[in-house]
Amino acid sequence: MTSVQKVLSRTVSGVTLGVLVAGWLTPVQAAELPAVKAVASFSILGDVVRRVGGERVAVAVLVGPGGDAHVFQPKPAQAKQVGQAQVVFSNGLGFEGWISRLLKTTQFKGQHVVVSQGIQPLKGAGDAHGHDKHGHGHKAGAADPHAWQNVANVRTYVANIAQGLCAADATGCDGYRRNASAYTQELQQLEQDIRSAWEAIPAPQRLVITSHDAFGYYADTYGVRFLSPQGVSTESEASAQGVARLVRQIKKEGAKALFVESISDPRLIEQIARETGLRPAKEGLYSDSLSAPGTEADSYIGMMRYNTRVLTSAIRAQ
Repeated sequence: MTSVQKVLSRTVSGVTLGVLVAGWLTPVQAAELPAVKAVASFSILGDVVRRVGGERVAVAVLVGPGGDAHVFQPKPAQAKQVGQAQVVFSNGLGFEGWISRLLKTTQFKGQHVVVSQGIQPLKGAGDAHGHDKHGHGHKAGAADPHAWQNVANVRTYVANIAQGLCAADATGCDGYRRNASAYTQELQQLEQDIRSAWEAIPAPQRLVITSHDAFGYYADTYGVRFLSPQGVSTESEASAQGVARLVRQIKKEGAKALFVESISDPRLIEQIARETGLRPAKEGLYSDSLSAPGTEADSYIGMMRYNTRVLTSAIRAQ
């Protein structure tokens, strides 16, 4: 038995040795290997990168489904993934406060693509005078990082992702552009469907209470009012005064739709429920994270459709 046959024999026996010599692969087998190692900062972005990259791109996600990117702390294995990646994708707009430190610590030498580049960010829940209009204790006027809640912004994400992948892998550029074009068409249909879902609901009834201020772009784009006790980051603490003010506003305006988000501590919403008499919706919302694989909100498009269905259903049930 030759040395090559011995290696292959041990591999078949269950010992994963990897590809030691590129010449052992046929051209077809070599073409099937991912050409690019990429890292995406959180699950929503990871899904979008996979749609654009297709099979040529192996995507590792740092903050997986159910994780909270606001408070993420990388593990050594994740830092190693970043250090070995050819391209790292992050949302930007202050969403990943840890990303610059991580790239520096891992001595990352590849491309860092900020997918929100070119998007005009909304500000946090501040009014025209720079005051916190809900009294929730977070810094008014700071950039709201949750730009993906407006589907049109994700079309910009897609264009930036395709450009970043083309820069990292010129050979695959035509494929990335085709994937981006096809995905953009799906996003355009998604946006039309979201607008249609809200058209039947009168504007005064479109009032929703959520855990933290993550739906500003959705509100601005689709004509829905969201009130929340926390600011744009789950790191911010809701003040007792702010919660009391929100409770009074809920009672005054007769809000009926109360939601817990998948990444949030439910106790704050439960407190508001006790003080207002509202019952939280049975189905929660997904703001900063996808749901587990195989469930309804396990992709960006699935998440947006799920949230829209849950929101409109809750309001219609009033």
